[in-house]
Amino acid sequence: IDIYWARSRVLEYMNQVASDLPGGVKSSLGPDATGVGWVYQYVVEPLEGRQKSLAELRSIQDWYIRYQLATVPGVAEVAPVGGFVMQYQVNIDPDRLLAYNIPINKIMMAIRDSNKQAGARLLEMSGTEYMVRGLGYIENLDDLKNVVVGHSHNGTPILVKDIGYVQRGPDLRRGLAEKDGKGEAVGGIVVMRFGENALEVINKVKQKIEEIKPGLEAEGVKIVPVYDRSSLIHRAIETLIEKLVEESIIVALVCMIFLWHFRSAFVAILTLPIGILISLIIMKYQGLNANIMSLGGIAIAIGAMIDAAIVMIENAHKLIEHEGETRSRWEIMIEASRQVGPALFFSLLIITVSFLPVFTLEAQEGRLFKPLAFTKTYAMAAAALLSITLVPVLMGFLIRGKITPEEKNPINRFLIWAYRPMIRFVLRFPWVVILMAILVLLTTYYPLKRLGSEFMPSLNEGDVLYMPTTRPGISITEARSLLQTQDKILADKTRFPEVITVFGKIGRAETATDPAPLAMVETTITLKQPPSSFLGGLIKKFLFKDEEPSEEDSHQDIRSIEEVSQAMLKALDFPGVRNAYPEGPIKTRIDMQATGIKTPVGIKVTGDDLQKIQDIAEQIGRIVQDVPGTTMVYPDRIMDGNYVNFEINREEAARYGLTVGQIQSVIASAIGGINITTTVEGRERYPVNIRYARELREDIDALKRVFVPTMMGQQIPLGQLADICVEKGPAMIKSENAMLQAIILVDKERDIDVGTYVKHAKAAVDGAIARGEIELPGGYNVFWS
Repeated sequence: IDIYWARSRVLEYMNQVASDLPGGVKSSLGPDATGVGWVYQYVVEPLEGRQKSLAELRSIQDWYIRYQLATVPGVAEVAPVGGFVMQYQVNIDPDRLLAYNIPINKIMMAIRDSNKQAGARLLEMSGTEYMVRGLGYIENLDDLKNVVVGHSHNGTPILVKDIGYVQRGPDLRRGLAEKDGKGEAVGGIVVMRFGENALEVINKVKQKIEEIKPGLEAEGVKIVPVYDRSSLIHRAIETLIEKLVEESIIVALVCMIFLWHFRSAFVAILTLPIGILISLIIMKYQGLNANIMSLGGIAIAIGAMIDAAIVMIENAHKLIEHEGETRSRWEIMIEASRQVGPALFFSLLIITVSFLPVFTLEAQEGRLFKPLAFTKTYAMAAAALLSITLVPVLMGFLIRGKITPEEKNPINRFLIWAYRPMIRFVLRFPWVVILMAILVLLTTYYPLKRLGSEFMPSLNEGDVLYMPTTRPGISITEARSLLQTQDKILADKTRFPEVITVFGKIGRAETATDPAPLAMVETTITLKQPPSSFLGGLIKKFLFKDEEPSEEDSHQDIRSIEEVSQAMLKALDFPGVRNAYPEGPIKTRIDMQATGIKTPVGIKVTGDDLQKIQDIAEQIGRIVQDVPGTTMVYPDRIMDGNYVNFEINREEAARYGLTVGQIQSVIASAIGGINITTTVEGRERYPVNIRYARELREDIDALKRVFVPTMMGQQIPLGQLADICVEKGPAMIKSENAMLQAIILVDKERDIDVGTYVKHAKAAVDGAIARGEIELPGGYNVFWS
């Protein structure tokens, strides 16, 4: 499905339901990207010797870096994460409101009216035209403090500073970032547009960062990368080229050992890169990117691509042995090609079409594996074409000089001596051999039945994403402490010498591609890589000389990613936190994009009632916990959100002439705080927020003393108009296919494949439902992901 067609359909439906949304709720379409497009992440740090607050760093990120990087072709958006969005805060004292008899809504109107500009068209003076403006934007704290909100009984103006205090402070936030356990950080996430080339986009982003570097240094800050997907792409390309060179060396050795003719090896060696080049050209015109899966298709095809060349070379050598003295070399090459060329051509085509069923895959499977099938098909088709075109010509030019007869090669003589008794035996007793082959085939039934299954093989990305989950309702202060403690352990070089940087995020970044709640942790850990082989080092120096990693990015004696991940899980055992096995960032985000689940196995419970869904999820969780191989089970705690509810007494409100809407307006502004206007400071924009001072709204008793103004000028305490109580409720509501749902996160041991584990776990859950241990009413369903 074309993404832009899908976006237009979604936009149509959003417009249809816009009128049904609650008042004040706005919906907008996110960028043309997904979470998999997080290709580059960075933090903004002050230069050595310079001091910058989190609010200052966030302002630089929001109003300078963000817009500069967003101009890079292929970038969908640059999402800020961490730090504080600065706001002007008007903290009201209700006692002063009562003393001056000024309702809070009057203060809001006064501040709005004092933050405006007006235009008076044009004025002509002395033959010159002037544009007339009334400048009235709030530009600093003093402007806000001196806004007139009323007058006393003797006519003295009452200013904002008379009814409270004004300060700059942080806006409400639902996420924060941290680096290396050293404290909060401000960062950015470069989100690549769907279908773009990641390597090109990252390189252009780096170029843009170099361009704006002088301006950043003038501001006293620098950009430090914490995740760069181009390093993985470079390693993948390096591996592919390394295997290509190794394959060429092996072909040369085979030709020299078995044919005793060095120049013949170049026939096969030259066809290999040409065949790959043809497949890459077709990919280019088809619009396929050279990603991990497409490069994997070429890597799979390399071995089979040279089969035809080797067989034709060997056949040419045999003809030269028998007819070399009676016919010319070109005649022999033509005859050799005629004898085996058609058979080789069709054999390669058969191998080519073997991958055609992959093209029938749809949805996630199709998007994931079709690039591999395309490149494998193109490479094999190119090899088939070259086997009947280029290979015969190369043989004519390169197979020259003396050709050693087969019987004079000691290795061939030994192999022939060993092979002759075997071939005589099988030809003498053909039915015995066929029977033995059938028996061997039948013996594969048992291991095939026990063979595990995985959706896709594990990918060593070089970096890992650690995503534990904590309890719903965690405060931002507690979340910061948890994240910093975890990151400090991970960044400890004595425990984990393999770690380069640790960039932690809890909650969400400001992007539609990250719907994470505050209870979700995402820590990106950049690891040192094993040193390249001699051949890989040469390839790296030749291809990526401008981006060669420093010595600290690689290490001789490092543990494998599996060993490091297991060590991290042992070190990060915190109460109230459910661990998840660290996986590669790309794999994790692909899984989350496809299923909404970050663990290898997930169970979805759907129904109509949130509390009932949670109860079913908890029952299933207890059953799955006892399945062999289970390491972690975490059912969604849907109803563990904390609520302070105001039950408005309508009769009491009517006694004072108040409506429910008027009371709720005071609750929203005085307690929750409302952004009533926005300052304009050059390119920067900051909200102006009004609410009661913190100490006047920090507990239930204080909330009861919030005043509600009446039409008669009275100030009625909120405690007289509403019953205030603390209750549990949904922390986050999830739905799929218009059904409410809860997700059970399940992690397993690494040595158990997903298919086998799900088979056993599903049998356990189905058995529990049949026995009545899990109550599953009508209209409620269980799905496995």
